[in-house]
Amino acid sequence: MNVRLPPEIDSALEALARQRHTSKHALLIEAADRFMRQESRTERVLASVDEIATEYAALLTRLEDA
Repeated sequence: MNVRLPPEIDSALEALARQRHTSKHALLIEAADRFMRQESRTERVLASVDEIATEYAALLTRLEDA
């Protein structure tokens, strides 16, 4: 897989890699992993909200009308 980054992102990534004594590749893997975990967490939260809304729909409607 090839990744083409805008020059400013590539430069910032290069600087961070030097600072952390690692490779740009390792930083991109770390970033992708964090992104995937965050997206998964977001999906779980939204699914939980949907479940709660369904389970308590009648109560929520009564509260709206109060």
